[in-house]
Amino acid sequence: MINPTGRFSTRVENYVKYRPGYPQGVRDLLRDECGLNSSSVIADVGSGTGILSEMFLKNGNTVYGVEPNREMREAGERLLSAYSNFKSIEGTAEATSLGDASFDFIIAGQAFHWFDRERARREFLRILKPGGWTAFLWNERRTDTTPFLVDYERMLIRCGTDYEAVNHTNISDEVIASFFAPSDFRLKIFDTRQIFDFESLKGRLLSSSYTPEEGHPNYKPMLDELERIFREHEAGGEVAFEYDTKIYYGQLEPRG
Repeated sequence: MINPTGRFSTRVENYVKYRPGYPQGVRDLLRDECGLNSSSVIADVGSGTGILSEMFLKNGNTVYGVEPNREMREAGERLLSAYSNFKSIEGTAEATSLGDASFDFIIAGQAFHWFDRERARREFLRILKPGGWTAFLWNERRTDTTPFLVDYERMLIRCGTDYEAVNHTNISDEVIASFFAPSDFRLKIFDTRQIFDFESLKGRLLSSSYTPEEGHPNYKPMLDELERIFREHEAGGEVAFEYDTKIYYGQLEPRG
């Protein structure tokens, strides 16, 4: 399997254009239950192109985006260049280079499944302030709620390079519980949708690291199948992705 740090280097343009954002309810939840306010300092670990960071920058927060992939990090710097409260950091979940006890919140969107969990946990404990919070988010595409989504999932299983191996749904509630233990965690789920025409659906597909790229023997068959299922299921020239936006959040404490 390709090193996680390099998996998205050639997919940045599609990632920026076609990946979904996160519902504002996420920010409201952290405000109401975890004390988030505009002065909270946030580390967005695995910040990628800055999609999640922007929600908190708009709230007035200072956000440190920690991203190991140069192409993704530079895309985030471009996207967020208007925010003086954004700090771009070359680092990883396991070695952020951030200061001790400096952060009120650590957040990670579509990223936790790439972390070395034990090393990341130690690093998070180091950089969190006492009483700080950690939150992991995923936009989890539903796979069986519409005929289109069923066919799309079948296409990924058949044509993907390592889809089933790296799918973030391999991260179970038990894995999350083991990360937060001995503390508890909470889970909140929001509904999210994306609407696509064919070209944007193609871009969304190609933003995923487990799909073949041009030159791979599965590339053309995958796009042919994508067009077939789009034509079969489109209504008014559009299809929809439905997501469960999941946020797992809690407070970490040292073990033993």
